[in-house]
Amino acid sequence: MVAEIIVDVCEFDKEFDYNIPEGMNVKAGCLVNIEFGRQPALGYVVKVKEKSEFEKLKNILSLVDENPCFDSETLALASFMKKAYHIKRVDALRLCVPQILVSGKIKKLMVVSFSEEADKEDILKKLHKNAKNQRQAVEYLADKKTEYQSIMNAKFGAQSVMSLIKDGCFKAGYIETNRIPYKKTGVTESKNIVLTQRQQEALNEIFKGDNKHILLHGVTGSGKTQVYLSAIEKVLSQNKTAIMLVPEISLTPQMLKNFRGRFGDKVALIHSGLSTGERFDEWRRINTGEAKIVLGARSALFAPIKNIGIIILDEEHDASYQSESNPRYNAADIAKFRADYNDAFMILGSATPSVETYRKSVLGELKLIEMPERVSGKLMPEIEIVDMTSELRNGNLGLFSNKLLIELENCFKNKNQAMLFVNRRGYASFLMCRECGYVAKCEDCDVSLTYHSEDNLLKCHYCGKQYKMLDKCPNCKSNNFRQGKIGTERVINEINKLFPDVKTLRMDNDTTRTKTAYVDILDKFGSGQADVLVGTQMIAKGHDFENVSLVGILDADMSLYFSDYRSPERTFQLVTQMSGRAGRAKHPGKVILQTYAPNHYIFRYAKNYDYKGFYKKEINSREVTLYPPFSVILRILITSENENDVVFTTKKMYNEIKVLVKENLNDFIYMQAMKAPVKRIQSKFRYQILMRIRPERKDYLTEKIFQIADDAANKKTTIFAEINPQNLN
Repeated sequence: MVAEIIVDVCEFDKEFDYNIPEGMNVKAGCLVNIEFGRQPALGYVVKVKEKSEFEKLKNILSLVDENPCFDSETLALASFMKKAYHIKRVDALRLCVPQILVSGKIKKLMVVSFSEEADKEDILKKLHKNAKNQRQAVEYLADKKTEYQSIMNAKFGAQSVMSLIKDGCFKAGYIETNRIPYKKTGVTESKNIVLTQRQQEALNEIFKGDNKHILLHGVTGSGKTQVYLSAIEKVLSQNKTAIMLVPEISLTPQMLKNFRGRFGDKVALIHSGLSTGERFDEWRRINTGEAKIVLGARSALFAPIKNIGIIILDEEHDASYQSESNPRYNAADIAKFRADYNDAFMILGSATPSVETYRKSVLGELKLIEMPERVSGKLMPEIEIVDMTSELRNGNLGLFSNKLLIELENCFKNKNQAMLFVNRRGYASFLMCRECGYVAKCEDCDVSLTYHSEDNLLKCHYCGKQYKMLDKCPNCKSNNFRQGKIGTERVINEINKLFPDVKTLRMDNDTTRTKTAYVDILDKFGSGQADVLVGTQMIAKGHDFENVSLVGILDADMSLYFSDYRSPERTFQLVTQMSGRAGRAKHPGKVILQTYAPNHYIFRYAKNYDYKGFYKKEINSREVTLYPPFSVILRILITSENENDVVFTTKKMYNEIKVLVKENLNDFIYMQAMKAPVKRIQSKFRYQILMRIRPERKDYLTEKIFQIADDAANKKTTIFAEINPQNLN
């Protein structure tokens, strides 16, 4: 028998034939160890056949796992991603198989117990009176009956435990166990919840008609989660499975409580914040069919779940659904492919859908289901816009407007909670010398360093490099520094000064580095152990805290003036989502939005929660300027540690694309080569070629441009091609 194998080597994207040795149980979907050239390599078996057209074949060396790790759907998905994103199939296959399985370093747990013929008293009599550790180990195990060997080694010493095993007193063996993520998180009982009339109508609409591609447009607090749970329950009753995605890892603990409360052990959790062991065990539960629901962030889409009945993307507008590292892909595209492959429902849910998604509902590509009111019947929180230029003129140089300070005081007086949003971590965004204008920058990246007062360090938010805080300017030796825009750390410091009795929590990338940090912070705030939660985007969506009556948005302009056509849309989404955290239960909500541009049209629409008004203005602007969805943006990013190599490759590609532009003048709206906005990251220089083309010619032109990128590939530079990238920096 012969196996057709995709080799885990980036340069090739084709199948190679290998002999299956006698007695080796190789099936399609298995991972195998092979020799490719003279090097050991991993292989993905895509087909098993009787014979090969080639005569001299190498043998498969060994099986990584006898159980298939992927199936025909996975192979079809890999082929789809190859065509859509210009990646190799093996790049897609790697997303579908846990790295711990690929590496062959699966950790099995070993337990220790007494041997059948061993007796505690007999063992103690035989042991030397000075063998203190061994005696304690025997006493301990007599009480515990069984224990993990790692714990025994830690308590009594590995040598003592091993001696008892060698002497036949103890026996050791491997056990199969499931490492359960967030085991102590608990559940939120949701089995007997009765849907409101509007929720029931939305649920009925999902399963009505032929269009299985759905946009669920519901305001914050409208009860979309309960609709998701009920839709999944209906699909499960038909012996099908489900995938539920949330955009942030920080949202998974709260969602997991709801799902475990409704579905118990049928739920498996997948995201990059899990340990390798937890991730593998959850993957295995899915692969064996034990788990019927996959919950997680973007990567959960590649779980080996079969017979899918529904796929849900909550907060579908979120930029984190777009992968910005290799392989680059869009989660909505993958969800649509898997839903169509399984004839399943796909639900995109949001209070603030992306402009592109909402337009699809206008055109009828998506079935639009609306939930315009909150479940509780409460009004959306009032948004009050504060002009910070007026505050400055009146002598207020602080972070907080007078109105926000008054509202904070009232909030704390009434024993309620507040959430403060600022979309930047750290203490200050940059450090500048007032005398000569020197700005502290990262040595490896073309960006200013952020000051973190807790550590008294300057940190690069692109590569993570850290530097000592400056006591004087390296240029002019002055110690007169100016600090840039505020970050979460500084907000916490100011709150502690102004309200010394108030308990605060901070949630950003700096405070959530450990695996359980998300859960710990959210549980503390949810149980009332803190009065204020200060955070970045990760607190702006999905969270439901019944005691939060006040939300402060400290720098609403921050995302408004980025050099990106999506800036107005992202600002509207952030303001609306963050405002939705207030007034979700018994307390009425209030939002204080601080801005230096109070008359900007975005804030007018946000204040009135007028998504449709915002959409009409934004789609009109996009149509006039020919930005997506009225065009497709192609970006080719070229990087290298040598700037001359980058320039040479960029020029070569630019000249070849210029020929293509001349041949298709009416189809190119824009094409230009330039330095990337951030010229250098991690010591690599970055140049880019940006293009906008008409959507109707997308397939033909992208194929041509991808081919130009392939032909320009060389060992000195790295080339990435992207379609409609979320981040143009």
